[in-house]
Amino acid sequence: MRSERYKWIGGIVCLFLTVAGCAQAQPTDLAASPAVAQAEPRALLNEKGTLFSTVGQCSACHTGLKTSAGTDISIDTDWRSTMMANSARDPYYRASVRHEILANPKYDEFIQNKCSTCHVPMAHFTTAAAGAKTSMLDEGVFAAANPDHTLAMDGVSCTVCHQIQAEKLGTEASYSGGLVIDEVTASGKRQIFGQFPVADNWVSVMNAASGFVPLQAGHTEQSALCATCHNLFTPYITNDGQVSQELFPEQTPFTEWENSAYAKDATCQSCHMPDTVEAAAISSVNPEKRSPFRQHQFIGGNQFMLNLLKTNAEPLEVTATDNQFEETIRLTDSQLSSKTAELSVKPGGQGSTLDLDIKITNLAGHKFPTSFPSRRVWLHVLVEDAGGGVVFESGNWNDNGAIIGNRNDEDAVDFEPHYQLITKADQVQIYETIIGDPDGNVTTTLLRAQHYIKDNRLLPAGMEKEKIPTEIAVQGQAAQDEDFSAGGDSMKYAIQLPGSGTYSVSVELLYQSVGYRWAENLRGIPFTAEAESFLAMLKQTPLKPVMIAQNKLNVTLP
Repeated sequence: MRSERYKWIGGIVCLFLTVAGCAQAQPTDLAASPAVAQAEPRALLNEKGTLFSTVGQCSACHTGLKTSAGTDISIDTDWRSTMMANSARDPYYRASVRHEILANPKYDEFIQNKCSTCHVPMAHFTTAAAGAKTSMLDEGVFAAANPDHTLAMDGVSCTVCHQIQAEKLGTEASYSGGLVIDEVTASGKRQIFGQFPVADNWVSVMNAASGFVPLQAGHTEQSALCATCHNLFTPYITNDGQVSQELFPEQTPFTEWENSAYAKDATCQSCHMPDTVEAAAISSVNPEKRSPFRQHQFIGGNQFMLNLLKTNAEPLEVTATDNQFEETIRLTDSQLSSKTAELSVKPGGQGSTLDLDIKITNLAGHKFPTSFPSRRVWLHVLVEDAGGGVVFESGNWNDNGAIIGNRNDEDAVDFEPHYQLITKADQVQIYETIIGDPDGNVTTTLLRAQHYIKDNRLLPAGMEKEKIPTEIAVQGQAAQDEDFSAGGDSMKYAIQLPGSGTYSVSVELLYQSVGYRWAENLRGIPFTAEAESFLAMLKQTPLKPVMIAQNKLNVTLP
């Protein structure tokens, strides 16, 4: 008993020494510079605010965690290299916010305050509690001299998600950054929620160390918690310059999941925060093992941005090492290539006509792709003769990330339709959203987004397109395609070849988290510092697609 007591005291002493030793890192200049390998992690940001504390305060007790096999499952280690940790550093996000402001300068304050809710939530709610609006750019919270800078740069941190109240969760009022944070209870008495019960002695320890009172709460395991930021409905600017009362469904992965077969037995956390399988200690000072232990890996699909952050770690002042980014990129690639979609190809034909029946099965618990509308998936079909000569190719891409033959990449006001049959090389099957403004014109300016002209993103299992809510409805030709249904899509290629013989066929399903048009439109005038910074980094990390699935075969035409 005595030895356990001294272990407890030693842990607390270690905790306070660790917290005291954390230096503050303050990102300032986001200009691209030559890549420098970062072998050692930069110190976690360390600040104890009135409403929130940064991850540097939490990590002292939630690091050094391992499985029985010795695998590091420390919460801060996993979190550092995720998009959640880097939500404020993301240079594409910053450039996009500036782009929206330039397109709608009258609504500068509205745009920055709204966009700050989920990308810099600790700074946003701290400012809101003082009765003010949050500014990010220029002299806002991205500036090192701003008093809320450290809170802002800690991104989506521990004390944000774990302070979200159960109030309103799963309702429309909770979407679009409608998370409820207690802004009244004094520091030192504020509750912080987790999935496990906490014994009274450990409540006292955590309260003394962090200023928060831990409380078991089941809502932290619910998908509705994630929906507060990942279901986003935005107004648009009308033709007479007013903010619309009507809302546009910019991102709806939660609603998509709710209307899929996955809602019955899986949650967002199931896939994006995988369980360690074995019970594990969640704290370095409390040896009690808990299950399920949700790893804070937040595995998503934005492999492109993870690579860009890793390549530009020094100017962006990320806290993750190259090895930590490489692990998150590996996990992302594994999820994309093995848990996202399957591809099957059935060949046929005779003489000089090659027929391909292609079936794509969506394995995700929401549409694929989902979330921010810059994302797209497409088919790359390559046919070569016996000598290796290309006789047909649809869906190849350029070094700049543009899809060859895609109308939208060639012309910002045009786009590829949804195809049931492809017969020409300049026809490309792209699963994507195309946004229309109030006049019906194609746009990538989100505050002019009034409706979807096209939405043929692959449906998850169990989602019947005739019965789903309007905000996630299929739009365009796919709505009339009987082969485009719950669980995926089937389509055909009828390819005219030089003649009979043996041909090699390659079919790839490819994915980009930032499509060419969405990046290219940032080159507009005026050429902003944020756009310049992102586009300079883009030269080092091009928009190369990720292969989701591939099918290769040899076909002999009689």
